[in-house]
Amino acid sequence: MPLYFHGDAPLKFQHQYLVTRDYIIPFIDVEFLVKAGMQVLEIGCGEGGVLKAFAERGCICTGMDLSESKIEHGKELLKEEVNAGLMHLFCANIYDQATMDKFRGQFDLIVLKDTIEHIPDQEKVMAHLPVFLKEGGKMFFAFPPWRMPFGGHQQTAVTKKGKRPWMHLLSRAGYEKYLRNAGESQGTIDSLMEIHDTKISIGRFEKILNSNNYKVVRKRFYLINPIYRFKFKLTPREQFPILKSIPWLRDFYTTTSYYLLGR
Repeated sequence: MPLYFHGDAPLKFQHQYLVTRDYIIPFIDVEFLVKAGMQVLEIGCGEGGVLKAFAERGCICTGMDLSESKIEHGKELLKEEVNAGLMHLFCANIYDQATMDKFRGQFDLIVLKDTIEHIPDQEKVMAHLPVFLKEGGKMFFAFPPWRMPFGGHQQTAVTKKGKRPWMHLLSRAGYEKYLRNAGESQGTIDSLMEIHDTKISIGRFEKILNSNNYKVVRKRFYLINPIYRFKFKLTPREQFPILKSIPWLRDFYTTTSYYLLGR
């Protein structure tokens, strides 16, 4: 069966809140102090666990997600913040004209945590996101590089065989066949093939940044993802300097990468 927390939305919410409070906001603070009154947008916010940590800092938070059920659940989990006017959650598509008109140039900080790897045509979305930024605003990204042991998100698979590390690096046809032979349902296969189609490495992400004139304000690679502290009781650890300096190879052993970007 899937890892226990994947079916426990309140627990996932808590994990997202804790890792943001203890690791993501301190990472951002070094170069761009998160303070009360800042307008923060999270794209792919799910139930809003990440945004809860920003609301605690007094930020005015807006969360967008394509899943209406996650947004409605988030409004329940964040009822206090919603009632206080610190949290606004919407089921919306960032490409919709009404969404662009409503939020154009509004945000000091845009957050995409474990989201970019789910988005088709990442070049298009990276070119589009600055529509929502204020002058001098910043963007934070966190994502698992494609070649890391579970870069295909196969930890969400049901069978033990389906969860095996690095199997997502098979060809598309080979991986789909492997998952079917492992006994995964068609729904799980479709979900995992979506990640296979949108895979993103550190090198390709930085190439997209360069082509869209982004400035890397700060970055950090982790050998042990900070969220593993809450999921698996493992001590977070930054990537070894020698490994993070070797393109392509670093993707295999970097479990998450943090980026703070400017224009």
